Amino acid sequence: MPSQLVLRTGSEVFWWIGPIIVLIVIPVLDWVVGEDGTNPRDEDYELLSGDRYYRWCTYLFLPIQLVGLIVAACMWAGDDLSIVDKLGLATTLGFVSGIGINAAHELGHRVERMERWLSKLALAQSCYGHFYVEHNRGHHVRVATPEDPASARMGEGLWEFLPRSVIGGFRSALKLERERLRRKGLRWFDVRNNILQAWSMTLVLFGTLLAIFGWHILPYLVLQAVIGASLLETVNYVEHYGLLRRRRANGMWARCSARDSWNSDRLVTNIFLFHLQRHSDHHANPGRRYQTLRSSDEAPQLPAGYASMILLAYFPPLWRMVMDKRVLAHYSGDISKANVQPRKRERLAARHGMAAAA
Repeated sequence: MPSQLVLRTGSEVFWWIGPIIVLIVIPVLDWVVGEDGTNPRDEDYELLSGDRYYRWCTYLFLPIQLVGLIVAACMWAGDDLSIVDKLGLATTLGFVSGIGINAAHELGHRVERMERWLSKLALAQSCYGHFYVEHNRGHHVRVATPEDPASARMGEGLWEFLPRSVIGGFRSALKLERERLRRKGLRWFDVRNNILQAWSMTLVLFGTLLAIFGWHILPYLVLQAVIGASLLETVNYVEHYGLLRRRRANGMWARCSARDSWNSDRLVTNIFLFHLQRHSDHHANPGRRYQTLRSSDEAPQLPAGYASMILLAYFPPLWRMVMDKRVLAHYSGDISKANVQPRKRERLAARHGMAAAA
């Protein structure tokens, strides 16, 4: 916990240990340690998939989340910390919450009933329970197409993408769950509504903390939730920027392939994010547990790990300078094959057309 680091060192910078680790330490370790370079063998798949050690790695993240949030709420309620220190603690909890969404992502893809419930529980801290519905039944269906709010377009900066993805994902989740309930002959306010189940967990969690520690911790609870959700959406931005699935002859989108997700096999970030960087295999085989995911030579590769790319995404001009040429190279110079921001299509085509001619 940050409090222990502050007490032992006397340095208040450790209230900000979350962003320090994710945005500084991990990118440095990625650069030092390098890539994983190994894939699970076919003959080991069943044994590896059934290894409960990897399941417990996701299960145990939930009590870590909960204990950290309770301790933080206690400290927010006290008078020992300055406003700046409390903001630092909320930011650190937000980064923990963002990683918790990633644990929820892994659990939400499983068929086991208990793991699906744990997925909703892991989303309670970030108030992002609708992600359980939208990611599985929305994003995985529409990924790398203009219809997917969570797939960033070439020329679209992160700060343009975030409201489109947040609002679009929320609306999509409501529509998808309403349609599912209607098919089953159920009303919206039914105990089997997945979104209401997840939101209820947030209400119980936040309501309990507010009842115990007081209403003045609410701004910090909201801040850490916003940071956690924004971290998830920034990862979404990185994962599919500018990528577009092929269309079949009948006009339908082709099945998602390894070419439709940005990958990075940096070892350290892979460990922290449950192999999320092997994203192409995840979309091609969403039922695979994270420890069985594989790298693919066909998948486009990022120049650094997701942790480094998150930091780069915060500065749109730098991001576009690094990534637009990689999108173009992925499609052999044909910008018409990319998922391009509509209002920037002509300008980007002209710019890259001149670059190609030169």
